[in-house]
Amino acid sequence: MRDLTNEILELIRRTSSSLPPDVEQRLREAIEKEEPNSAARGAFETILKNVELSRAQSTPICQDTGTPIFNVHYPLGWSTLKLKAQIRAALADATKKSYMRPNAVDAIYDKNTGNNLGGDDFPYIHFEETEGDELVIELMLKGGGCENVGRQYSLPDNALGAGRDLAGVRKVVLDAVQKAQGQGCAPGILGVSIGGDRGTSYVKSKEVLLSEMGTRNADPKLAALEERLTSEANEMGIGPMGFGGKTTVLDTKIVGLSRLPASYYVSVSYMCWAYRRRKMTVKGEEVIYD
Repeated sequence: MRDLTNEILELIRRTSSSLPPDVEQRLREAIEKEEPNSAARGAFETILKNVELSRAQSTPICQDTGTPIFNVHYPLGWSTLKLKAQIRAALADATKKSYMRPNAVDAIYDKNTGNNLGGDDFPYIHFEETEGDELVIELMLKGGGCENVGRQYSLPDNALGAGRDLAGVRKVVLDAVQKAQGQGCAPGILGVSIGGDRGTSYVKSKEVLLSEMGTRNADPKLAALEERLTSEANEMGIGPMGFGGKTTVLDTKIVGLSRLPASYYVSVSYMCWAYRRRKMTVKGEEVIYD
């Protein structure tokens, strides 16, 4: 198999320094909803100026370059060991070139490795073998500020009056948004997972964030709930960076999982406005970046 270290390095650079077009478009649409000279509009103006400068200068959109989360869909016959080694080498080089800030800190000894490599757990890499001959590597950079306001609920939640149904899901997701306020660097994007165990529920709530803005769940019930949650979250008036305003959430994405009869988990992964996600597709000798 070919060495894709340089191509993965480019994927990291693009992800860190250039927001996807669908995200930037949502931000530009949101600014038009805010009042002239308001704190909310000022926040959006600063955000969009930062987006333009970061892209032009190939510098990180945010000083917190986040946890690198890689989803790798590989064809039969490719070596996951070699792909992992290439991803790690590219990440270390990206850190050296300042596309990424050194973020990997050993939680036991409080020591930063200096190159964003932390054992087998950092970066997070998920491999999935697929049919066909294309290699697809998806990357999301998940900042610590928005990660801190993610929440998991076990239904029923008597304090919130949330039962084991979609009405209960709605209550806890809105509770998560209310508790986040501006600390998650709003406007945010919500990744919601219903079901699973504690671990898979959180993992899937992040994976669903890899899809494009506006992508709706194929189940009409969940698609309707996605739209409703975004609308009702924006009625809270929290606004960008918590300054108040009409846009608190840009989009909501929901995934439903199987669960045990004894458990009903709802996990909410909150993504900040710096919604850094990109992918690269390898088709023979061609490499396509989206």
